[in-house]
Amino acid sequence: MALKYSNKINKIRTFALVLVFAGMILMYIGLYFKDIEWLLVVLMMLGTLLIALSTVVYFWIGMLSTKTISVTCPSCNKPTKMLGRVDACMHCNQPLTMDRNLEGKDFDEKYNSKKFQKQENK
Repeated sequence: MALKYSNKINKIRTFALVLVFAGMILMYIGLYFKDIEWLLVVLMMLGTLLIALSTVVYFWIGMLSTKTISVTCPSCNKPTKMLGRVDACMHCNQPLTMDRNLEGKDFDEKYNSKKFQKQENK
């Protein structure tokens, strides 16, 4: 079974979308507890907090994606954005790298960590 690669930007956007739906579900559950006011208020506030947090995550990834490098995927020939030394295509999930030292090596997200880069430089 082959590993499934995913683009980092898409992972973060999916996380933010999950926060939105989790907030909405919590608020909806709160409506079932109209009789217990304190539980209604707590669930509504948690839902609002999750939705606000998703807004912050969406804003952060939007700012981050403006600083990324746009490349053309060799497999699907579509433009994609790369975060870090290794990433996957946003469209076909093809592993990509811009580091010549990593070409031909197995795809691993540890190549993006500062700890790995320090070990590699030694």
